[in-house]
Amino acid sequence: MKTLAVQLWPGPVPVPQDGLFAILIDLTATPPPAGPQRDIARSRIRLATREALAAVLRVRVGDISIASQPGEPPRILLAGSVCRIGCSFSHDGNYALAAINLQGPVGADLMQIQDIPDWQIVARDYLGQDAVAALLAAPDRPLALAEAWTRYEARLKLSGLALSEWTGHAPDAAIHLQSLVLPAGMAGTLAYRPSDTTTPRQ
Repeated sequence: MKTLAVQLWPGPVPVPQDGLFAILIDLTATPPPAGPQRDIARSRIRLATREALAAVLRVRVGDISIASQPGEPPRILLAGSVCRIGCSFSHDGNYALAAINLQGPVGADLMQIQDIPDWQIVARDYLGQDAVAALLAAPDRPLALAEAWTRYEARLKLSGLALSEWTGHAPDAAIHLQSLVLPAGMAGTLAYRPSDTTTPRQ
């Protein structure tokens, strides 16, 4: 599986690879305002996404907005109009992640690597029995579980699907995955369809 380096933001202007790039913000870098951590992470990563995308496109931050509806992937608006650019967000621990695909939809997920006591039940219910067998044989089970889980969630986000238990259906072969290069203790995956990155469109 290919890898994609994730850039800490704020930082240099991201350089898309095949139309894809990802940014990460450290939620502990500045004192947090009062409020629920999830809402704070959501607000910060969306602002960071607008800033990074504006730098890539060389437009004003105010020209970019992010629209979202329950049950649908978020959408990028340029000067108020829907465009081809896709984005996906994830938050876990002290980090929030944004993945951007300049040519179409994208899904991304971020997860802390940790030893989960009931991992086998979680893996069986959501990833399937084959995944359980692979995890039992993995030399680093917490890492392998985090990687498997983020692959699963990234696919769901790409397709705009809610988290659901394992159905036995094989993953969509048209979906390509990239492992995200992240700080120690974190794992992440980006999902996209290569056909979405062939011809630049807006």
